[in-house]
Amino acid sequence: MAQNIFFELSIVILIAMVISIVMKMLRQPLIIGYILTGVIAGPFLFDLVKSSDFLAGLSEIGIAFLLFIVGLNLNIKTLKEVGFVSFLAGLGQIGFTFLVGYIVSLNLGFSNVNSAFISMALTFSSTIIVVKMLSDKKDIDSLYGKITVGILLVQDLVVVFILMFISTSYQSGAIADVLFSVLAKGAALIILLIISSTYIMPRIVHFMAKSQELLFLFSIGWVMIISTLMYKAGFSIEIGALFAGVSLASSPYHYEMSSKIKPLRDFFVILFFVLLGSQMVFDKGNIMTVPIIFLSIFVLLVKTLIVIMLMGMIGYHRKVGFDTGLSLAQISEFSLVLVLIGYNSGQISRDVVSVVTAVGLITIAISAYMMQYNNSIYRKISKLLVIFEKKRLKDEFLSEQKNYKIILFGYNRIGYSLLKSFKKIQKSFLVVDFNPDIIKLLKEQDAPYKYGDVGDAELLDELNLNRIEMGISTIPDVQTNLLLISRIREINKNAVVIITCHQIDDAFKLYEAGADYVIMPHFLGGEHTSTLIEKFGTKVNNFIREKYRHIEELKKRKYMGHEHPRIQH
Repeated sequence: MAQNIFFELSIVILIAMVISIVMKMLRQPLIIGYILTGVIAGPFLFDLVKSSDFLAGLSEIGIAFLLFIVGLNLNIKTLKEVGFVSFLAGLGQIGFTFLVGYIVSLNLGFSNVNSAFISMALTFSSTIIVVKMLSDKKDIDSLYGKITVGILLVQDLVVVFILMFISTSYQSGAIADVLFSVLAKGAALIILLIISSTYIMPRIVHFMAKSQELLFLFSIGWVMIISTLMYKAGFSIEIGALFAGVSLASSPYHYEMSSKIKPLRDFFVILFFVLLGSQMVFDKGNIMTVPIIFLSIFVLLVKTLIVIMLMGMIGYHRKVGFDTGLSLAQISEFSLVLVLIGYNSGQISRDVVSVVTAVGLITIAISAYMMQYNNSIYRKISKLLVIFEKKRLKDEFLSEQKNYKIILFGYNRIGYSLLKSFKKIQKSFLVVDFNPDIIKLLKEQDAPYKYGDVGDAELLDELNLNRIEMGISTIPDVQTNLLLISRIREINKNAVVIITCHQIDDAFKLYEAGADYVIMPHFLGGEHTSTLIEKFGTKVNNFIREKYRHIEELKKRKYMGHEHPRIQH
């Protein structure tokens, strides 16, 4: 028996490795390779895996570790950084997507319960995949990146309560009693969570952190114990794992715990997604093909349009809404967990699991490409998205400044410093940005501004590019900057053009296109420090004076909300 299990597991890992290599070459998330492994090894194709119960047990451990790590990074205190916009857009997106998805599912022939599960599954987006893509693109600290991460946080909180309800709703008793029980248990657990994370866990974790091996064992033991207790209380193992992570999220050692658990998670979570792929067995042949196609289109297009519409109603530029909506155009790992819980509890059919898994496979693959080429897609359809933008927005955010010699495209951490230099050299300037909050801030400071997207050719035509002496872009997107350089050089060959980027190869492209200087933020810190060393030598008093000056500058930036991009969610 043990040899058979070892052989089957070896085959699964081998298939996963080969397919993952292909996915890596195609620049696709590896999760797609894992699901495809399940499709190949499962009964849908070659039926290589016979020990499905054993595989299910291992996958349960994987999803527990996955949710534990998500919980570790779901620090409730960070919600203060999300802002009103993310909460409003997040809750609106959840409500509208669920409602429209439910109607679509009913019209595709699913029952009320199946339609409810499907619409819930389509509502949530992949935290892990989206944050990974935003980090890879260096957009995690962009306006749309911050809003997207905020919406994902809102989704994570909502899905916690949904999973809590689903894990108890199939128990005997009236729905009102079940709901009351869920709310009562949820309230009690939240109180215990707050108490333990505030008064008890910090001391325990501090003691365990004295030994790396102890911290590792504690992390595993904690998630196992809390998951078991939650299961005995009537909730799912998944909810227990998530709560176990949240209870430790405020600990200063949560990064260490997360890094130690990740290797275990990566191995066991492969088996979870392989199991999901193996569940793709259609009892009715190809009859599910039509729902899969329609629901995939719904996630990729309708869900994106819902987010664009909400962002426009709140008052954001269509580019911000488009990028945010595109980032959320896939379903979540939570969606797959949700339907699997529903299937295991007997509330939904296997067809629903197969359909949602297939939709996840399709949307994750396509949305990865959509996020990769979001700017190119936007330039082709930007004019069609005007209907989602407030008509009074441009008039509301319009500066009267006309005779400007310098244009600053994008007011951020770099732009804050540049504005001080403009004032020192006594040159008139104009700031172009599409963040309404930035525009309001500039208005309060009596700084000349114009609301708009730099990638919009019509906006560039409205500017007096032929009269400027300098154009500076703090936006790191290469294609946008290439367009800007081309337009300025076309009508003003004498203007100084300064551009920002992150990659060395991109800097070469921008220089070749006509940029006079390329700002590379990651290298500036070293250059500035070397300048200080050359200027001060080893005289400590000079560095102390610079230290206090720097502290005052940091206080101002802290007040302005300037922070370094965060990679982890």
